[in-house]
Amino acid sequence: MRLDKFLKVSRLIKRRTMAKEVADQGRVEVNGNKAKAGTDVNPGDELTIRYGQKTVKVKVERTDDSAKKAEAASFYEIISEERPES
Repeated sequence: MRLDKFLKVSRLIKRRTMAKEVADQGRVEVNGNKAKAGTDVNPGDELTIRYGQKTVKVKVERTDDSAKKAEAASFYEIISEERPES
């Protein structure tokens, strides 16, 4: 599954266009490598996403084409969440 689609379906990012922009700006890594929107994501991959001041690291659990809102959190497991000290 494409990275931008995974971010949208899992609801880590609300819109696919926003997911594409974030990936193309170099703010997403897949297994430690910078990733573009079209990068393939598979179960077991680790994603690092930088949103503004927050960095979230998640492990991909599943990649289905669609999900209900209640199922979205089952697509990933949060490994760490960091905010810089101010």
